[in-house]
Amino acid sequence: MNQRIKQILKNPSLLFEILGHRGLLNFIKDEQYLKILYRIRMKKNLNIKDPVNYNEKLQWLKLHNRKEIYTKMVDKYEVKEYVKNIIGEEYIIPTIGIYNKFEDIEFEKLPNQFVIKCTHDSGGIVICKDKTLFNYKKAKKKINKCLKHNFYYGQREWPYKNVKPRVLIEKYMEDNINKSMRDYKFFCFNGEPKLMYISEGLENHATAKISFYDMDFKITDCKRSDYKQLDYTPKKPKNFELMKKFAAILSKNIPHIRVDFYEINEKLYFGELTFFTCSGFMPFESEKWNNELGELININKMEENK
Repeated sequence: MNQRIKQILKNPSLLFEILGHRGLLNFIKDEQYLKILYRIRMKKNLNIKDPVNYNEKLQWLKLHNRKEIYTKMVDKYEVKEYVKNIIGEEYIIPTIGIYNKFEDIEFEKLPNQFVIKCTHDSGGIVICKDKTLFNYKKAKKKINKCLKHNFYYGQREWPYKNVKPRVLIEKYMEDNINKSMRDYKFFCFNGEPKLMYISEGLENHATAKISFYDMDFKITDCKRSDYKQLDYTPKKPKNFELMKKFAAILSKNIPHIRVDFYEINEKLYFGELTFFTCSGFMPFESEKWNNELGELININKMEENK
């Protein structure tokens, strides 16, 4: 049986999202679309009028928290300029090139190692660790497929709606100290980082691991049911306090956003900004954290300011 069919049978919402990504469900208004998708994925009705928990409030924010600047903040190329102007260029992973089409890339001029990303989506990435072994045809197929789709329509994450699809080439970054790239992802609420998770091996979901920590770098009992926890206690990153400081600055006046960093060879680098972790379908192992994080998103304040 085809792998894609197996995935759809295991996860029925996937078919709905595939049709959405391809623009075949554009006729469904955002609120109704999210209610249908939430019902399929979460096996419960979406409380959009009076949202309580984290996942519900993220769906509410998709509909009611729409600012033009958010488009720049999720564009993987434009966000570099945005963040550089706030915290400094030394924290930005270097850009090698930006292209409108995959075919425009001059591969003969690229270094032996590099990373290809689509600017407008999540998952449109190809990592080249050795150009002599690079599978050009496979990379071209993946990137061109991603470029055809408007990421917004799959899960109605509004910030992505008007991002221009382009191809970004970045410097390949390698941590010679930890031997693996760690993400430090901070959940921030109106300029206050409250929770963070460390992830490793996200390029392979089957073996990836995630653990959640508080702002004192103490492990919490927050868990996702779709990932195993780290099987060791990681050393507190050298730049942890600076990460918190920058996360607070970058999330100021935003009801909720996730600010991601890397620490590579003990140097801090900005990763990305994410408005909707798991697109508001976070599979919490315990509803306790779904509710606690939900309490931190103050949508009443937004309603008052309308």
